[in-house]
Order: sequence, then structure tokens, then C-alpha cells
Amino acid sequence: MMTARDHGLLTCRSCGLLAEPQASSCKRCDSPLASRDTASLQHVWAWLVAGLIIYVPANLYPMLRTTQAFRSQESTIVGGVVDLVHHGAIAIAAIVFVASVVIPVGKFIVIAYLAILLSRPGPKNAHRLHILHEAVEFIGRWSMIDVFVVAILVALVQFDVLASIQPGFAAACFALSVVFTMLSAQAFDPRMIWDATDEGAPHDA
Repeated sequence: MMTARDHGLLTCRSCGLLAEPQASSCKRCDSPLASRDTASLQHVWAWLVAGLIIYVPANLYPMLRTTQAFRSQESTIVGGVVDLVHHGAIAIAAIVFVASVVIPVGKFIVIAYLAILLSRPGPKNAHRLHILHEAVEFIGRWSMIDVFVVAILVALVQFDVLASIQPGFAAACFALSVVFTMLSAQAFDPRMIWDATDEGAPHDA
């Protein structure tokens, strides 16, 4: 497969326009041009570690604080899933568990896998790595489902002294964790993936 770099051209990461190698900015969108983002992996690791750190309190602290008849109850993410199962809402519990645990943990693993693999020379399946990168970016938007549910419940269930729902500290932590992992995925320079060809050429950092 011939790339823009093989033809001595640069590709704008913002709009995809091809440019001459001596150009410093894109003629269409004025974004800065570079053959490769040399600090890409550093940015990936920085955002990934930040997201992983903030994900810990997102699971330890309460996601929701419910007050009913002057009695308060706090629920963590996993605790909320268990409560939903006990109430027979298996489908909702499964959705929350997948969106809150499976997807975030899966993203952490895949992003770390890509970063480690691209930092090492040797033969790689560039097409498979590119698919993993695209999958991480695609599913990232669905990781905010817990935050959306909390926002909807807070807006709808406000009955003064009878019942009320307030978001817990974990809601903010979870939202930040999702944002950090999305930034980590976007920090990847996909061109580095295609540099790692099946023939074993080391990637150009």
C-alpha cells in the first residue's frame, strides 16, 4: 500500500488534505503539519495513566445518593448493578455493567497494548492494530452512559422531602476518566500504526 509519505507528501490530520513536505500548515484548515507526531506515545501514556488513576475513586465512591423519607442511601457502580439484579432488572444491570466496567477496562487494556506494541520494533499486523484503534475511538462515546443516567435521574426524581437523588463524587470521577481515555486514544498518531508493516519495518517515532 502506497502512503502519502511514500510519495513525499504530508497529510493533514484534521481535514486529510495532502500537502508538500515543506509546508508548515494546512492550506484548507490552517492546522500544523508534521510527518509524524514524535510525542504521540508520551501523550497517550500521560492521558491513559490519568484516566486509570481517576477510575479508581469512580468505583470506590458512591455514584448516587438517594434520599427517601429522610433516609439516605449511597450506591457505587458495582453496588448499583447488584441492586438492579436483586430487583430483577437484569437487562439494565447488564448494560450498566458493560458500560461502566467492561468497556472502560477494555479501553485501558487495548490502549496500553497499542502503546507498548508500537514502542517496540519488530513485525506487526498494522491492519489489525488500526482496527483496534478505530474500535477504541468508536466505543468511547458509549462509556458516558452512567453519567447520562445519573443526570436524567437527578432531573426527574426531585420530590423535595419525599425523595431526591443527587450525583455522588464517583459521577465526576467517572466522567473525567472517560474524557481522559478518549484523549488518550485521540493522542495516537495513526500513521505510526501503518509504519509498522507486516514485513517488520520499525515504526518511525
